[in-house]
Amino acid sequence: MTGPRLLVVEGNTSEGRAKHVAVGGRVASDSYGDVLRRLCPGARVDVCFPADSGAALPDRMGLEGYDGVAITGSSLNIYDLGPSIMRQVDLVRAAFETETPVFGSCWGLQVGTVAAGGTVRRNPRGREIGFARGIVLTEAGEEHDLYWDKGPVFDAITVHLDEVEETARGTTILATNAWSAVQAAEIKTRRCTFWGVQYHPEYSFADIAAVMVRLKAPMVEQGLFKGDADHSGFLAELDALEKNSGDGALAWRHGLSSAVSDFGMRTRELKNWVERLVLPTRAKRGRG
Repeated sequence: MTGPRLLVVEGNTSEGRAKHVAVGGRVASDSYGDVLRRLCPGARVDVCFPADSGAALPDRMGLEGYDGVAITGSSLNIYDLGPSIMRQVDLVRAAFETETPVFGSCWGLQVGTVAAGGTVRRNPRGREIGFARGIVLTEAGEEHDLYWDKGPVFDAITVHLDEVEETARGTTILATNAWSAVQAAEIKTRRCTFWGVQYHPEYSFADIAAVMVRLKAPMVEQGLFKGDADHSGFLAELDALEKNSGDGALAWRHGLSSAVSDFGMRTRELKNWVERLVLPTRAKRGRG
């Protein structure tokens, strides 16, 4: 029996992807696809690029043919509402007309919210980056399949400047913290079930390090680093954690539990999406 057919929706423009690669990062959809294949051996993963003008995109019937759709993060701001953004919103609206489950990381949560009728704003607290601290499951989250085998309070790798302002009809908030009221949500809309998180369960320490290289100037301006040496020192520690996530001294220094340092725990939400939503929905549709 073949594995599930998954689609990864790349949130960045070609220019944004090139800038990230130039500082040593990986294209978001490439690393996201690798994580999905690792979590679900045998999965067939396609990628589409709706932020690019002229990109070939699946229509509603094409989206119906997938067993799951996952949306990456992005350096875009959804309230700018340019063509590269609206093509993504329209694609997700089309997905919402299908029975195909959708998952969104960070930008993906914001696109899903806007596609369902909610709004997103610039976070008045500024950028949450590095590690989102003290994410707490709501009462609904504690009972939800997204968080099966996940603790009620945890940290996560994150980077976002924007946040959900008004939730869409059909939204259930599943997790929150002091930085953003919506750290995770389920949206039941039309025929589709959408799960989204404001953080990045798909990110490695190397992924967030590359983001910090690209965002060095605004991070120094925000006061998150005192200068070059401070910034470089933090990057060196992220590199050490990438090479050895079990480094107890570094984990202690940064207050990191296994929810961040252990791959299985860090990616639990994605694994739960595949195993508790994608595969059961696939079976109901007679595909496996």
